[in-house]
Amino acid sequence: MNEAATILSVVIPVYNEEDVLPALFARLYPALDALKRRYEVLFVNDGSRDGSVTLLRQQFERRPEETRVILLQVNFGQHAAILAAFARARGRYVVTLDADLQNPPEEVGKLLAQLEAGHDYVGTWRANRQDMWWRRTASKFVNLIRERATPIKMADHGCMLRGYARSVVEAINSTRENVTFIPALASLYAANPTEIEVKHDERVAGASKYSLYKLIRLTFDLMTGFSTVPLQAFSLAGLVLSLLSGALVVYLLGRRLVLGPEVDGVFTLFAIVFFFLGIALFGIGLLGEYIGRIYVQVRQRPRYIIGAVLEAHADPEAPASDVVERRRPPDYVA
Repeated sequence: MNEAATILSVVIPVYNEEDVLPALFARLYPALDALKRRYEVLFVNDGSRDGSVTLLRQQFERRPEETRVILLQVNFGQHAAILAAFARARGRYVVTLDADLQNPPEEVGKLLAQLEAGHDYVGTWRANRQDMWWRRTASKFVNLIRERATPIKMADHGCMLRGYARSVVEAINSTRENVTFIPALASLYAANPTEIEVKHDERVAGASKYSLYKLIRLTFDLMTGFSTVPLQAFSLAGLVLSLLSGALVVYLLGRRLVLGPEVDGVFTLFAIVFFFLGIALFGIGLLGEYIGRIYVQVRQRPRYIIGAVLEAHADPEAPASDVVERRRPPDYVA
């Protein structure tokens, strides 16, 4: 199998999905076989600590011509895992898919049809989401902030079932950012994007890997990685508060000159001071987010480290410049 002959690459990051992988295998390959296109499936084990690697190796042995397995040394995160697969994907089109089966593999055909119709990026939104209420609420809040603070336009940033043409994948591969959000980059690089609705099911097994904290981190990554609007908004807010503070000082000085010393209102004054302190601390934290991104970037650490690649046909041009790769025998099991 070579890049020219492969039409579709399906990229699936895996992290502690031992319970759901058998069901994924049972549905994924028949769905892709039905497309009548030459395809490959790239599983990226993102430092799983359960039996996921053993199941992935067994699946590779069952379907070696259509299956490739990338084993990362440790857990680098979902987007780093996808980038590791993008650097090795051979298909004309690439579709990313979560392993938890909440996005049905049978939906891949919808994205492929849009890509073959000429769209270079296919975004999605989930119909009738089956997540917990707090996750749906948090996602709506993050979407609202992202729409106001960044130029990224997408209906549902949390859905990883997305399609990419080769030109967009190569543009993403050329990006040297250490902390990034792949769908947002694709929406910036795409010349003819589109969005479609896809189904959403309950998890077959296991638990979501996205906690409330990770959703908050994602919000900060989107704001600080794709826009300086938060800094500009805070500068404007600081200017307005400074003017209001000056007016308050003049007002209190006038009252003292007219009415004399007053004890009443001291606690109100404290409340105002504490409010301003809170605003200042938030601003320092926001500035720290931007500085932190610069700090992470200038260290130039690899975005991921590959322990082994299980594939039937090796690609000597696959490793990217920011990858430290340590090859091991094909029978390696973490």
